[in-house]
Amino acid sequence: MNTAQHAIGSGFGARSTADDVLAGLDLTGRLALVTGGYSGLGLETTRALAKAGARVVVPARRPATAEENLAGVDGVEVDELDLGDLDSVRAFADRFLASGRGLDLVIGNAGIMACPETRVGPGWEAQFATNHLGHFALVNRLWPAIEPGGARVVSVSSRGHHFSGMRWDDVHWRQGYDKWQAYGQAKTANVLFAVHLDRLARDRGVRAFALHPGGILTPLQRHLPKEEMVANGWIDEAGNPLNPEGFKSPQQGAATQVWAATSPRLAGMGGVYLEDCDIAEPARPGDGARSGVKDWARDPEQAARLWALSAELTGVDAFARP
Repeated sequence: MNTAQHAIGSGFGARSTADDVLAGLDLTGRLALVTGGYSGLGLETTRALAKAGARVVVPARRPATAEENLAGVDGVEVDELDLGDLDSVRAFADRFLASGRGLDLVIGNAGIMACPETRVGPGWEAQFATNHLGHFALVNRLWPAIEPGGARVVSVSSRGHHFSGMRWDDVHWRQGYDKWQAYGQAKTANVLFAVHLDRLARDRGVRAFALHPGGILTPLQRHLPKEEMVANGWIDEAGNPLNPEGFKSPQQGAATQVWAATSPRLAGMGGVYLEDCDIAEPARPGDGARSGVKDWARDPEQAARLWALSAELTGVDAFARP
């Protein structure tokens, strides 16, 4: 049965922290994987999961930086992974599978935002390739470790998915590149990925969720000129937040992905988009990009179409018939 895209009254909210949603939960013996789990929201996610007893694998494009940032956090191991390089994804997955371990939680947290036009691999647009295709390939290659324990897979999207649906005639933005619309497409893809993965995997005990973590000032903004953030009203000329109450702290920003990965309230559910530690409501027409999930990001036909395209581009599909 499909999970309804409506709030369930979780008891948490926009100001809840990752530690809040994990209070009373013992994750001892659980193995989590958090991409980008050494910076920004990912770092707070890793810290919270490890504090609750989980062992956390952190695949990192910059392993030395990850080791430095995670120093002093018990129960964490770092390995190398560049989501924009499918050879790197395959190598990491092979190393992990060779360990013979199963995964309980997979959080696709790493990503890039609003970068200048950049090409990776065979000329793919970098945001779509890194935020979506890299995670698609990673989850499919790690499927032998994900399925046995009935893991939860969490795809970190963004309210940015309101900026654009799938640009089916030109997913790699070979014409008319717009950094924000390209980001929007990649974040829509993150939601559609969770929708179809949940559809494919629910009968095997694996459930998937997508989410918006909230507005947070983190290294994700590294590609944005200060002038643009000033013009957007995010910071002043000195770099200070102009509306601190309008942004979450990194600890608050990590809460929804931690809740998605661990909450008993979500048992038996999946395939839905979350925000502020609850299932989000559908976006209302004319509401701008303020809240909720767009219809184009949860359309099952578009989700299936994206899955087929992603399998074709990456050459991997754990659910393909022999």
